[in-house]
Amino acid sequence: MRKSTRALLAAALVLGVAAGPALTPASAATSRSAVRASSPDLSAVIAGLPRADATAALVRVGGTEGSWQGGSGVHDLVTNAPADPAARFRAGSVTKVFTAATVLQLAAEGRIDLDRPARAYLPELIPGRYGTVTVRQLLNHTHGIPAAELPGGTVEEWYANRFAVHTPEELVRSATARPREFRPGTRQHYLNIGYTIAGLIVERVTGDTYEHQVERRILRPLGLRDTYFPGADPEIRGPHNHGYQTMRLDDGSTGLRDVSVWGTTDGWAAGDLVSTTADLERFTRVLFRGGVVRGPLLEEMFTLPKVPDLASGEPAAYSAGLSMKRLGGREVWGKTGGRWGYNAAIASTRDSARTLVYSVNATDAKGQEMNPTALGLMVAAYGLPD
Repeated sequence: MRKSTRALLAAALVLGVAAGPALTPASAATSRSAVRASSPDLSAVIAGLPRADATAALVRVGGTEGSWQGGSGVHDLVTNAPADPAARFRAGSVTKVFTAATVLQLAAEGRIDLDRPARAYLPELIPGRYGTVTVRQLLNHTHGIPAAELPGGTVEEWYANRFAVHTPEELVRSATARPREFRPGTRQHYLNIGYTIAGLIVERVTGDTYEHQVERRILRPLGLRDTYFPGADPEIRGPHNHGYQTMRLDDGSTGLRDVSVWGTTDGWAAGDLVSTTADLERFTRVLFRGGVVRGPLLEEMFTLPKVPDLASGEPAAYSAGLSMKRLGGREVWGKTGGRWGYNAAIASTRDSARTLVYSVNATDAKGQEMNPTALGLMVAAYGLPD
């Protein structure tokens, strides 16, 4: 375990989290069906918001072991009104789970072949140097295609370009014009670009927009009425708690800036979804029970490629749409996401004994390490990493 991760775990423990999976309700949060009433206490993790790392948090725990839900913090730092428990938020890379599920549904219908090269679907867009990259490799991040080049290198520069509109074709051309990072299928490097290409393949084989396909196949059947794709609209429609980011301000000082209005076209099928904790809890529950992707193809979401991570050399941790961590002695599958001002996650044990969904209005949402409040919630729900 890296030193920085140990430091975050220590911070989580200071927030009131111990090394076991039990949960209890408290006055700081709304609760139902208390789960094994003993320490640690999820409400202790989110108590005292806003603080330096987060201004609000919304949490739902479910599954056969019991359920709990709560919230803390403020709607915004101007009025200090309480956080809206039904607020929408940017789900970031949780979007990838929806994209992977859509691709796997199309694979089940025989319209996409996971072992077929992506170039076979998009010959005018994918150059020959990436001609062997398969659809499966796009989904499990073993494709070797580098990230697209986007303007800016600091949060302040990215903020200045927050209204820039990017097309998925533009992102793919930028990425595939660069040399490959490794031979496809030999390493894993988590990036957005594979899912951008996957979204374009969905459009090519269906003759429909990616967004409408996800809506028709997942959002509408599951009744996820507060989940939507914003397109080029930089605002979050409907009720939402404001997101803030630590950065250099106009007067040269460092402080919090409201970043609730920020375009997400750079994410698209990899990271632009807006949702709620209630919608994501329902999606997680149905997904893990086989109600979104059915039959053998569901196993693609729970199968890790047997290759090392490009940077660390450790075993691959990402499957098609999900990732896996061992927490509290058991496998926990799920996906985190981060956009400026917002962290989100879905997680579950494979048997759906315990699910976790959270939205944390993190002030370091695109940081290199996991936000302390978000980490505290994960540890409180499942236990410490093995």
